[in-house]
Amino acid sequence: MAEAIWRGAGGISGLRRFLTEYGEAVEWDMARYWPGRSLLELYRGTLSWRELRVFLRYLPTDSATARAVRGSTPEDDTWTLDRMLMALTVDAIRENTFAMVKLHGDPKKTSHLKPPDPIPRPGVEAKQSNVIRFGGKHGSGAKALAAVFGRPAANQ
Repeated sequence: MAEAIWRGAGGISGLRRFLTEYGEAVEWDMARYWPGRSLLELYRGTLSWRELRVFLRYLPTDSATARAVRGSTPEDDTWTLDRMLMALTVDAIRENTFAMVKLHGDPKKTSHLKPPDPIPRPGVEAKQSNVIRFGGKHGSGAKALAAVFGRPAANQ
């Protein structure tokens, strides 16, 4: 976040440009993290530019100003590293449970089971299966097989 403040010209002119673009988020964060203070105090002369710079430099990464600079939504920011790792752990446990049931269960009862879908996460595309499923008639998956192996199907 501090890099965004210092990207353009520094000093008061850089802070003014920053406030022009992200002023609402800064106002929100001042009310949240610095109760009793307001951005209006800057223009009244009771808040110095240096105090504002220090405040902005040390805002936490989940602040409204940091989100505005990153261009992210609160929904995107709810998926922290801890939550991503937890979702991966749950997915691994579900896949392991599925494998154990398929391996040690009665084949007549477990033949209809499908592997569990992973927990949906932002930025992670759903994995497409490359399993070729054959319908009722012979040769119904020939076109799919041909696409996989790069040759024309035998029944074409």
